[in-house]
Amino acid sequence: MAGGMKTLAKETAIYGVSSILGKFLNWLLTPLWSYVLINQSQMGEVGLLYSWTALIIVVLTYGMETGLFRFANKEKENPNTVYSTTLISIGATSLLFVAVAILFLQPFSTVFGSPNIKPHYVLLLTIILGLDAFSAIPFAYLRFQKRPIRFASIQILNVVATIVFNLFFFVACPWLAVKFPETFAWFDIRNGVDFILISNLLASSIRLLLLSPQLNVKYVFDAKLLRKMLAYSLPLLVLGFAGIMNQILDKILYPYLSTEPDFMEQLGVYSASFKIAVIMVMFAQAFRYAFEPFIFAKNKEPGNDNRNAYSEATRYFILFGLLIFLAVTGYMDIIKYLLKSTYHEGLQIVPIVMIGELFFGVYFNLSLWYKLTDKTQWGTYLSIFGLAITLAINILFVPQFGYMACAWASFFANVAMMLASYFLGQKYYPINYNLKSAATFFALALVLYAGIALSHRYVGSVWLRLLINSVIVAVYMLAVIKKEVPLREIPVIGRYFKK
Repeated sequence: MAGGMKTLAKETAIYGVSSILGKFLNWLLTPLWSYVLINQSQMGEVGLLYSWTALIIVVLTYGMETGLFRFANKEKENPNTVYSTTLISIGATSLLFVAVAILFLQPFSTVFGSPNIKPHYVLLLTIILGLDAFSAIPFAYLRFQKRPIRFASIQILNVVATIVFNLFFFVACPWLAVKFPETFAWFDIRNGVDFILISNLLASSIRLLLLSPQLNVKYVFDAKLLRKMLAYSLPLLVLGFAGIMNQILDKILYPYLSTEPDFMEQLGVYSASFKIAVIMVMFAQAFRYAFEPFIFAKNKEPGNDNRNAYSEATRYFILFGLLIFLAVTGYMDIIKYLLKSTYHEGLQIVPIVMIGELFFGVYFNLSLWYKLTDKTQWGTYLSIFGLAITLAINILFVPQFGYMACAWASFFANVAMMLASYFLGQKYYPINYNLKSAATFFALALVLYAGIALSHRYVGSVWLRLLINSVIVAVYMLAVIKKEVPLREIPVIGRYFKK
């Protein structure tokens, strides 16, 4: 049993580190694009295209990754039959999607709501989506086979390839075009969106090539099995669709709702600034992979129960999430240079979005109740509830307030989902969360943030602002350490605090 837990922990760490590292490396592309794209409008085009990508990929995989795990682990099913049937199904629907998109390329390009989206963008994006949807299945099978090293290696290589191709087009090519103008006559920096999509297409193609050994299987198609898998997986599509819509709906709707003539430039500013706030999302993932195992291991000590561990994990998530919030807002004078100065006006959304994402992280922790009680339909209900709030606020306020309304829509939707999940959870699976601690430190963080905001407004010297904000962040850290963090119990660190 101990060996099994050790293996599980090791695999979780590998999957987690590769996921976080991959997202972080990919995240670094936004600062690069802000400096190399010729204007904010092109950033808006990229943000709009990739928002649609996130939505369509959920539809193209239609929950079959989870279905593969479910049925490949059933004793009565042959894992190879399950895998090959899934591959054939996803492969067929992906090919159909690409074919239909090519046939109706011009009409499809109008769906994005902007004349800036050219038909060949849609063509490139369609092929990328087809490749990525098909690649998702061999990736899922690698996890079923318990091959985390190969899984992580291919994932990271994919991201590295994407970055390398971007650096080639945006850093190397401008220099080479000056040195060898005849050879690089094809290069035009004004085609930045093309180069981003081509980089993605090349990286996706390499990833599928690296996955080719996983495609060398005996292909068996079981129509009866597929019907059972679809019956299981399609409800997951609804949940995934609603979940991803909560995250990208504002960017998809913005071209339709904005009344500004430069709406694509505004969308570009919003998309780039939103990426800065995504630091909170990466923290949430890192926390789950790094800190939660410690909490749950501690909970296995005699006299503890699982519900106490769930409460502790949520408490520490809030404490450290608020620290990330204060650190990012406090050092915005440095962080802002990740983006070109033409995007700095959008950084006003960062505090709003970060707190909203913190609430979403809490919601994710609270969602344990409907998973443990087999009431997973509530996940769909809550996602649709949040989606309705996002939709309503965007429709009502984007025409007047622009992308600030998008930021507040995300905030209020996450707050509402968190509160609804908490109260429902207390009904179906009561957990004694430390609400006093959460309220106390949230209030403290708000007061300290007010100090940070005042320093940005009234203190002219950047160095003095950084000094003041460093003290503010330190005050919060000291309060957390004194009141909440059992340093003596944390491995490695704890030995320095033992009496």
